[in-house]
Amino acid sequence: MWMHAPPLTTVFRRRENDGEPVNDRRLRARVAQGDIVRIAPGSFVTRSDWDGLTPMAKHAQRVWEASARARSQLIVSHHAAAALHGIDRFGPWPTEVDVSTELASGGRSSGSIRRHGRRLDGVETLPWLGHLVTTPLQTAIDLIASTRFLEGVVAADQALWARRPGGPLVEASALIDGAHSVVGRGSARAARAADFATSLADSVRESQSRVLMSVMGFPPPTLQARFTLSDGSDAFTDFFWREHRHIGEFDGAGKYRDPALLRGRTPEQVLLLEKDREDDLRRQVAAFSRWRMPALRSPRALYDILRGAGLPTSRPRPAR
Repeated sequence: MWMHAPPLTTVFRRRENDGEPVNDRRLRARVAQGDIVRIAPGSFVTRSDWDGLTPMAKHAQRVWEASARARSQLIVSHHAAAALHGIDRFGPWPTEVDVSTELASGGRSSGSIRRHGRRLDGVETLPWLGHLVTTPLQTAIDLIASTRFLEGVVAADQALWARRPGGPLVEASALIDGAHSVVGRGSARAARAADFATSLADSVRESQSRVLMSVMGFPPPTLQARFTLSDGSDAFTDFFWREHRHIGEFDGAGKYRDPALLRGRTPEQVLLLEKDREDDLRRQVAAFSRWRMPALRSPRALYDILRGAGLPTSRPRPAR
């Protein structure tokens, strides 16, 4: 079974030192110098390899390491399962690896493992490297039932993401049915996040933007609206308020830095192409709003951007 983020092949593990003694002094010196990074008890990787991973891939690597050290079968769940499935999250990844245990087992969180006591009958899992991991659907439901609304929407959007390579991990109807079947603590939270979720958010930041817009009283936008540019090509916008002829877009820095997104072009070339695209779109609508990360960290800034471009809202400007 293929899972997201296969493990690094250059992990140095003290227990796998080919019979050679470990020079702790040299090891500590290399860690202090920053040449290698400790990612789990007894496991290290080179700084260059580690820095080349996304935050999600780093957490997935920690899950691989925890599973390799486990003396009994684990049920990998919550954020740990999300990292393996490729369900990104809002905010920093936890330092511990989430596993689920039977409610009556009395297991406690310790070291790098965070245990979630629960009734395991009915929990959907898949086999993984001698362990079990919750299915994408179960993982999404677990997250939306146990996290804040924003984090839950991000998890749900990621699981539903229609343009994911290989297709969505979860069907919307299954997520809604599963969320509305949650009993007890987190049931209302799960249902609300599932009902709000969409398959059209292409990034965590688009999901975050959509939640903030809703909280601040702006009308719900259409996602991935299709426009035809002057050269005949198609352009899909992050957000579009059709009634107000207003386009909104989150401008992530990745498109100007990530080699996969640059596709052999220079950042300057991509910037100019983006500028030409925006100019073309502006000629077709009444308003165009663009924002970057600072506006998501300060909702007042996003509020001012959208209101300044004429988008109506039912709520006053957020408090500082």
